[in-house]
Amino acid sequence: MWTILLLIGSNIFMTFAWYGHLKYTSSPLWMAILASWGIAFFEYCLQVPANRIGFGEFNGAQLKTIQEIITLVVFAGFSVLYLGESLRWNHAAGFACLVAAAFFMFKA
Repeated sequence: MWTILLLIGSNIFMTFAWYGHLKYTSSPLWMAILASWGIAFFEYCLQVPANRIGFGEFNGAQLKTIQEIITLVVFAGFSVLYLGESLRWNHAAGFACLVAAAFFMFKA
């Protein structure tokens, strides 16, 4: 469970590092880059332990699959709540395909 919680936290930081600056396009690009690098540091402080703790319970491909699904869930919430975008049927269909992929990834 620690792996999942740490991955959720790391993805929240990384989503803000990669996309948070989009609300501030009037700021100089160099400021966005520096701010993103500063935020990404905290992402790494959670991501690396998450993978260390999870490796063994999960294999590398499973860890990556978990991370990608968490990334999409976090980004869906971010795009609605922070960027003010709406989710459409094609987003849900794509997510359903990824859930199917995760099912096969964890099928022994």
